Amino acid sequence: MIKKIVSGAQTGVDRAGLDAAMELGIATGGWCPAGRRASDGVMPERYNTLKETKARSYSVRTGWNVRDSDATLIINAGELEGGTELTVKYAEGQGKPHLVVQLEDDQAVERVREWLLDVHPAVLNVAGPREEKRPGVQEQATELLVSVLREGME
Repeated sequence: MIKKIVSGAQTGVDRAGLDAAMELGIATGGWCPAGRRASDGVMPERYNTLKETKARSYSVRTGWNVRDSDATLIINAGELEGGTELTVKYAEGQGKPHLVVQLEDDQAVERVREWLLDVHPAVLNVAGPREEKRPGVQEQATELLVSVLREGME
């Protein structure tokens, strides 16, 4: 059972991971850039469980969130690019279990459930594209995660 969900609290999928965890009473955390920097300014106070790195760079927190978790779930829409692609590279480079699932995949929920049952992460890193790059991705990813995680708690 997942005990904690971490992310960088960027808009989009990162926040979806934290939002789903909060909705279900799962602990949250992770690393964020210095100054709580996000693409929409300073990240909202509701994500106050994150710790700041000393760097303003997004890539530092991405690497640290992969490092400090047992596995990384990348929820994507469209082509892998930018920070989402970098997350995959960090997971591969660190030899960490990871799954890339496309929101367009009709079997996404089942694929994530099966992977989580196989990997059994206590700390799950959730990552993916920003809301600005993929409008609607935060809501869609939150729904997917709540669906997957709620069943695992029953």
